[in-house]
Amino acid sequence: MEIQTQNTSGPASSSTIAVAEPAPTSNSALSSDFETFLKMLTTQMENQDPLNPIESADFAVQLATFSGVEQQVRTNDLLAEMIAGNGASGLGQLAGWVGMEARVSGQAEFAGAPITLAPEPDPASDAAFLIVRDENGAQVSREGLPLNVDTVLWGGVGSAGTPLENGGYTFELESVNSGQVTSTKPVEHYALVREARLGSSGVDIVLTGGTIVPSTDVRALRSPQPQV
Repeated sequence: MEIQTQNTSGPASSSTIAVAEPAPTSNSALSSDFETFLKMLTTQMENQDPLNPIESADFAVQLATFSGVEQQVRTNDLLAEMIAGNGASGLGQLAGWVGMEARVSGQAEFAGAPITLAPEPDPASDAAFLIVRDENGAQVSREGLPLNVDTVLWGGVGSAGTPLENGGYTFELESVNSGQVTSTKPVEHYALVREARLGSSGVDIVLTGGTIVPSTDVRALRSPQPQV
């Protein structure tokens, strides 16, 4: 496996993205419900017992009940509009991320081009090893890494020097001190941001290969780096 260093700084680029429209309100439904309520109230008055008419207090209670429901529906509509507005604002703020490289953990998609990794060996370690696993969790590579670099390029080559198939791979860093493994932890990688979209719990970003991660999981951003 070839290990190469790579620059990590560069100017940011920007792009535009579509923003989801806010959810429609229920004004038309409220108007229809109010008309139905008036019809029911009118029918009730027309068919009341002349000897035992409905008291005005009862009418007041019915009107107050409907008014309370109406206000609650309007409040819910307003909250929905506010939430939609906040989501759109979040998308707008992440517009500049599209076309950038995001540093994330988890599975990376290999499609023939080298993947930039950001290993962080333990400070007290005297050796470090990169462990690569395929989508099934099987180890396909274990190679030594230098301790004094910020990033390395993984070229999709197995331990025997055989090129690996395209697909998803995860990376672990094994830190060693005096021949003893002191820690094994995930290695983050850089992937190109293709899209930003609203998710169920906030704004998500779509990376090259279709991987979707929450925007809050992004550790760093940089401009796309030329392949060495």
